[in-house]
Amino acid sequence: MRINNGYSTFAKTISRFCGRPRAFTFALTVVIVWILTGPIFNFSDTWQLVINDGTTIITFLMVFLIQNTQNRDTEAIQLKLDELIRATKGAHNALLGAEELEEENLDEFKMKYQALAASERESIKQGNFDTDSPEP
Repeated sequence: MRINNGYSTFAKTISRFCGRPRAFTFALTVVIVWILTGPIFNFSDTWQLVINDGTTIITFLMVFLIQNTQNRDTEAIQLKLDELIRATKGAHNALLGAEELEEENLDEFKMKYQALAASERESIKQGNFDTDSPEP
């Protein structure tokens, strides 16, 4: 099993760094320095272009790093949920890998669970407990 590749390691490292207060402080310092240098450069177009280009480039690159982090986190959560479904007696194994199903199939499962939830709410109103597994 391959755990990390170069990009994944790089993305994790940068994501961790950028999510820390030090990174925010650094970015804030850059902006403050840029503002303070405005009078020195007579607030020229070039002076404005420096911050605009810098922030655009950083934002563009961060989108990919953030997406990588979200994809990895989502995949890990899905695997953990799949393991809980697999290991739970009475769970619907058909839901394993549900994130890969077509929208119509997801809608079918959703309707079944919404109906089950509505039924259980009615049962609770009648004084019953909501702790069983209604389907084997």
